[in-house]
Amino acid sequence: MIGELAASRQTVGHNEPDHDCTLCPRLRRFALDNRKAFPGWHNGPVETWYPPQGPEAVRLLIVGLAPGLRGANRTGIPFTGDESGTLLYETLTRHGFAENGNPSSSADRPLLQGTAITNAVRCVPPQNKPLGAEISTCRGFLVATISLLPGLRVIVTLGRISHYSTIRALGGKAAQHPFAHAAETEAGGIRVISSYHCSRYNTNTGRLTQEMFDMVFEKAARAIGAGPEPLV
Repeated sequence: MIGELAASRQTVGHNEPDHDCTLCPRLRRFALDNRKAFPGWHNGPVETWYPPQGPEAVRLLIVGLAPGLRGANRTGIPFTGDESGTLLYETLTRHGFAENGNPSSSADRPLLQGTAITNAVRCVPPQNKPLGAEISTCRGFLVATISLLPGLRVIVTLGRISHYSTIRALGGKAAQHPFAHAAETEAGGIRVISSYHCSRYNTNTGRLTQEMFDMVFEKAARAIGAGPEPLV
């Protein structure tokens, strides 16, 4: 983790890519195409969203896959502007991790409580499918973001890609921390709870239900409130 962090800082100097980041040529081209097609949208890397108290107050970090084309890519705030965030913010609010439980645009400014939200890949990828090289390149920003959270105790990963990128960012090996819904593991001294992604496809098909999502954040709240517990 330390080596990846040092490398990322040498490359970019901070934990967020520049709005005109060129590290991933395919994603850069896609961003420029979207700027022409939708000039009023954000159309760039989407930064981590923090609670009002800043990174020092974060106990829970949520890692998604990437911004949605008509969601965060439009608004500039993770999981706002499309249906993928509705379930997430309503669930966070119900478990005390957020207020304003159903933001639909950047103007709504969701208010997080002890929670930060980011993505494994900060730019929207074509067809919502980042390439392996893009995931690896962007992991440096995830490593740097995690390093800014001194009180971090739990990470919830949304989807298989974000899970394994997070495990690697924490210095773990993917094979030792398999992905499964509501599974818990520990890497780099942080409790990691994995979840199916709260995409419209997953909710429409029943792959992810409200009860299943609640289970994940009940576990997160319990781990944060009681402190790390031995995994069995």
